[in-house]
Amino acid sequence: MSDNKKLFWIIVSFLAAYFIPLNEEVKKAILQGFYMLQEYAKDHVIFCLIPAFFIAGGITTFMNQQTVLKYLGGSAKKVVAYSFASVSGAILSVCSCTVLPIFKGIYRKGAGLGPAISFLYSGPAINVLAILLTAKVLGLKIGVARAIFAILFSVIIGLLMHLFFETNKKNIKTENFIIDKDNTDLFKNSFFILLWIILLVFLNWNKDKTVDGGLWNFIYSIKYIISGLSLLGIVIVLFKWFKRDKILDWLEETRNFAVQIMPLLFTGVLIAGFLLGSPNSNGIVPMEWIKKLVGDNSILSNIISSVSGALMYFATLTEVPILQGLIGAGMNQGPALALLLSGPSVSLPSLLVIYTELGAKKTIVYALFIIIMSSIAGWFFGMIA
Repeated sequence: MSDNKKLFWIIVSFLAAYFIPLNEEVKKAILQGFYMLQEYAKDHVIFCLIPAFFIAGGITTFMNQQTVLKYLGGSAKKVVAYSFASVSGAILSVCSCTVLPIFKGIYRKGAGLGPAISFLYSGPAINVLAILLTAKVLGLKIGVARAIFAILFSVIIGLLMHLFFETNKKNIKTENFIIDKDNTDLFKNSFFILLWIILLVFLNWNKDKTVDGGLWNFIYSIKYIISGLSLLGIVIVLFKWFKRDKILDWLEETRNFAVQIMPLLFTGVLIAGFLLGSPNSNGIVPMEWIKKLVGDNSILSNIISSVSGALMYFATLTEVPILQGLIGAGMNQGPALALLLSGPSVSLPSLLVIYTELGAKKTIVYALFIIIMSSIAGWFFGMIA
């Protein structure tokens, strides 16, 4: 950080300390920020972020550059690149923050901006259990609409980002490449990363509370067995297939991702909690305001809902009970869908991390695409629902 930026943040901190009134509302909002941060640390760091950091480090260290470029690079066939990005992102079914290290890993390895953005959006947006839960709790129409629009958006937003920023440019950042000096074959590298992905997916496998039994809940009952076997496989593969120098490179890359991302995520979660609070409590912006502003299906109501969703942090699946409460309080179906499309896919914490990787212009445009498209989809759905 330059001296000018440091001076800027010193001035901002001084002005905040000088002028912010410490009345009861502000104190409660500050506490909500720390409650949200504590909840995030307990529920998402160990089982979500840490495996994601190891996966990102593995992609940067072990994956062959030519393979990434073949399927996700700027010169790859668009049908292949965007299909691969959307499907692989959806398989993870993680929250907007957990997908960030993996996004950074494939982007730094040479993935095109468009496919990388499709992957970034699809991970949290196309969450199979969340979509099923939406259909069961909020109704089949809104569940189907969420699935259709989320799949379309993951491709369209990626294509638009490519069109705006990368039409005549290939995203190849050779300074970030780690050359595969020991010629470990593609199968071994891919299998090692696959074991980490299995560990990430099953550690975060959530129970479907709307039904008893079923395959989904059976998998939930044995998720720690599957996770334990995956972890055992990781240890065996790591020491049997890879040399010491390669392991150290992987650990260093993993550490680098953690150092870059964790402070920004924690800061973003703290700010989001301060502004909008946790699911059951207000931040500095009362939830009653939002309820009053999204009671109809006007364009403005859908925009307000989309913007609110883009700033809030939603832990996986929490968006459904939150929307259930808001709809019960009078929220229109259109803005409800708009929030479902914008909220899980992006948040203030994730935008801070994306900014460090893509810069201000691309981050703002990405957020605007999500907000605008979510607003339009919500408005359209509200008219036909």
